[in-house]
Amino acid sequence: MGKKVLATGTFEFLHPGHIHYLREAKKLGDELIVLVARDSMIRHKPKPIIPEKQRLEMVSALKLVDKAVLGSDEDMYEPLYELRPDIVALGYDQLFNEEELKREFKKRNLNIEVVRIKSKKDGELCSSKKIIDRILSRAYEN
Repeated sequence: MGKKVLATGTFEFLHPGHIHYLREAKKLGDELIVLVARDSMIRHKPKPIIPEKQRLEMVSALKLVDKAVLGSDEDMYEPLYELRPDIVALGYDQLFNEEELKREFKKRNLNIEVVRIKSKKDGELCSSKKIIDRILSRAYEN
């Protein structure tokens, strides 16, 4: 069996930055599993506008994604026991602390490598926040 790579995120508005992150994550193994954050678990930024099931549907439709699932409503580590990834790939700007994650995985007897994707896609609208800011600025132009 090949290496399973897990990528996580909110995936509010799919954009080239997400595609770059997922492509780089996929290069780390043979199977790419994407864990889409539940609305209830997003605490580091405003709640998404796009409902979680719709975000999951969009991510699932991507050719490079082998499997996409919603995260847990209670414990972000819970899905890892079933999914059993070999690697968790973090985006360049995700707020997770790599060392803290490694300690938590070890404590939970999860043998998972943590890899930070250091590259990013440059472009005008390669982040959900930039897309939202652009929409808001256009709404106030008229």
